Amino acid sequence: MSNPRANVVSNGTLPNRKKQSNTSQDEKHTSNGVVKERQQNGNSHCYAKTIVESFEEPPLPTLVTTYMGYGIATLFGYFRDFLRNSGLEKCNAAVEREEQKHFVPLYQDFENFYKRNLYMRIRDNWSRSICSAPGPLFDVMERVSDDYNWTFRFTGNIIKDVINIGSYNFLGLADKYDESMRTVKEVLETYGTGVASTRQEMGTLDKHKELEDLLAKFLNVEAAMTFGMGFATNSTNIPVLVGKGCLIFSDELNHTSIVLGARLSGATIRTFKHNNMQCLENLLRDAIIYGQPRTHRAWKKILILVEGIYSMEGSIVNLPEIVALKKKYKAYLYIDEAHSIGSVGPTGRGVREYFGLNPEDIDVYMGTFTKSFGASGGYIAGKKDLVDYLRFNSHSAAYAVSMSPPVAEQIIRSLKLLMGLDGTTQGLQRLQQLVANTKYFRQTLKKMGFIIYGNDDSPVVPMLLYQPCKVAAFARHMLERKIGVVVVGFPATPLAEARARFCLSAVHTRQMLDTVLEAINELGDLLALKYSRQRKS
Repeated sequence: MSNPRANVVSNGTLPNRKKQSNTSQDEKHTSNGVVKERQQNGNSHCYAKTIVESFEEPPLPTLVTTYMGYGIATLFGYFRDFLRNSGLEKCNAAVEREEQKHFVPLYQDFENFYKRNLYMRIRDNWSRSICSAPGPLFDVMERVSDDYNWTFRFTGNIIKDVINIGSYNFLGLADKYDESMRTVKEVLETYGTGVASTRQEMGTLDKHKELEDLLAKFLNVEAAMTFGMGFATNSTNIPVLVGKGCLIFSDELNHTSIVLGARLSGATIRTFKHNNMQCLENLLRDAIIYGQPRTHRAWKKILILVEGIYSMEGSIVNLPEIVALKKKYKAYLYIDEAHSIGSVGPTGRGVREYFGLNPEDIDVYMGTFTKSFGASGGYIAGKKDLVDYLRFNSHSAAYAVSMSPPVAEQIIRSLKLLMGLDGTTQGLQRLQQLVANTKYFRQTLKKMGFIIYGNDDSPVVPMLLYQPCKVAAFARHMLERKIGVVVVGFPATPLAEARARFCLSAVHTRQMLDTVLEAINELGDLLALKYSRQRKS
């Protein structure tokens, strides 16, 4: 355990690393008054990758009208609640039981008010039923509502061949059955659909071992362990790594699964501004100097939690500088590559490969198989000591059912495709096509005058809509044009930053992308969505 007033901290029971000197990082912030672009370079002989991300601020009138819209909706919401309480309007929402009228309200809170009076108006844009494989085109079941979106009924009609621009199908591996999936069918016939046991009991199959060995080879680490659910991979394993007396530094935009895992751990949690290295270093320095509150004893461990690609912002973690900071202050680094594994890097090995870093620079690798691999589940990878520790102590290993064998085989098939072990170059070709589609789509939207968030290499492309009425109108008009999009608003985003989130795929053709871009351009003019003051054409 370290002296809390020293400039480094020796951290916990995770594998030790060789002492490394601090690598200085240069940071340049370029501001043109409108667009804030960050170009952050690591040490020139180690990190040649330059981070270029754009987070343009909207015009002031746009923000004013957005908040005014929410304000007016709130006033009408209170008026309608008054009508409901007076019996003049039927209340379809959950209500308190008369027998519990003296209890603390179970349902009445602001989020419930928000859902009842605003979300319900535009609820038809979410949870649509899909009745085909989530490939580049899919089929949507048509539905209508007779009570203003409180309930829906299906008409029996199918909207055929809708362009799918919202699924996380980055490599196009979630598609209809073809001959390349023959091994998945064979595993289904041999092993069945489920395991009906946990990993610590009778739920470890040879397919799980094969998958974990191949995954460790793919990630260039000593060992890996797989889990049946991606969300639970974070929420049940972070508490195993840290606990009371430990300190977590978490990016403010981390996924809910990371936030839940951190809270369940019992460790002290401190958030730092998104991708802000100065903020993180200040927090690290203070943690070393002052130690734990009241006692000032040294923290048992310090763990930094980040994501590879942030799914709401489309930004990529500033990994070189975070690695430099964690080496400088002897903290551990846990990275969630749910969206980046299989989608960035020359061979799809995620942000570590994207920046050309050493595999040992990251202590805990986490990722999911639900995006690029067209499957389900997640993994933790790293040193063998770490993985062996999780095999005995992970809540998922002890209590959760093991991964389905056909799902494991689908992941194995996908890994072999990316590694070229299938005897083809399809994996590399898909990665290259994904990069080309991403650049084309992002650059075209920027030229049209839309505000686009994130990194130029991120296949997750958020386009800002701001006003809630435009969120609903945009999604409805796009579906009328047979284009399926995902729109996102509060509480998943800040109140005034509602957006459409596009996800590019390697199997999107240029014709599909042009069709989508043409529709977006038309709606941008119709709904006045071209907020950018940096339009290039």
